[in-house]
Amino acid sequence: MTLDVRAAFPTIKSCLDDSERILHDAGIDLPRLEARVLLTHVSGLSIAVQMGYPERVVEKAPLFHELVARRAAREPMSYLVGQREFWSLPFKVTPDTLDPRPDSETIVEAALDCARDRSARLRILDLGTGSGCLLLALLSELPHAFGVGVDISVAAANIAMENAKALGLGARAAFVVGDWGRMMAGCFDIIISNPPYIPANDIDGLAPEVSKYEPRLALAGGADGLTAYREILPSAPGLLTPTGVVVLEIGADQACAVSTLAKMSGLRVAPIRSDLGARDRCLICKIDGI
Repeated sequence: MTLDVRAAFPTIKSCLDDSERILHDAGIDLPRLEARVLLTHVSGLSIAVQMGYPERVVEKAPLFHELVARRAAREPMSYLVGQREFWSLPFKVTPDTLDPRPDSETIVEAALDCARDRSARLRILDLGTGSGCLLLALLSELPHAFGVGVDISVAAANIAMENAKALGLGARAAFVVGDWGRMMAGCFDIIISNPPYIPANDIDGLAPEVSKYEPRLALAGGADGLTAYREILPSAPGLLTPTGVVVLEIGADQACAVSTLAKMSGLRVAPIRSDLGARDRCLICKIDGI
């Protein structure tokens, strides 16, 4: 009896057609594109090959369909493929870290604008570093800077160190497990943070990719979303050089509240920066009177 290879191994076209329907029914935007990305990840077949040879069989079809099912359950694409691009750099991400978002690049841009001399030996502190994307993006642009990333999660700190080594930045970055700036010593030129700022009761109403899969510890900002800022801002003046800056990501409706907390901590607030969607995204502050 002759084995029907095409029956044993579905073709590119049949895999894409089936998965597009499944992802569409699950409410995924651009389901065909996401299916192609997953097929590339599983099989190594580029999108150009997929389009040019739809009749080619997919030998790893079972693994592909497993990932499609997980994506249909709204597991983030970055967790399925194991990485996310941020600041044009590849970052390993896992369910222990937030999925880096393009809006957070606003924080990197603002911090770079504050670093007037990019060749200086700056010291950077990243509180709640997660995958390390903010800190490592800055180090990629500041060739003589050194950074310390702090995270309460051991797993996240390990992922951040892996990313630093993979990007060739391991010699200029250190990652420690800690609770915000507590137990930290020394003075830093730049403090950055994308802290948890979503009110705890709002998390379940977010997209399933966030509410079901991202680490709640990195999302929940207490009852009003401001708990982390109350931890970070009072200690910031003691961790800054006299001309240092604090650059924080904030929620779209938190500019007034976080600015007030900064001023109560002896910090002077610069104009709020918006992200690409014109939403308030970044607060910059310095030691008042400097």
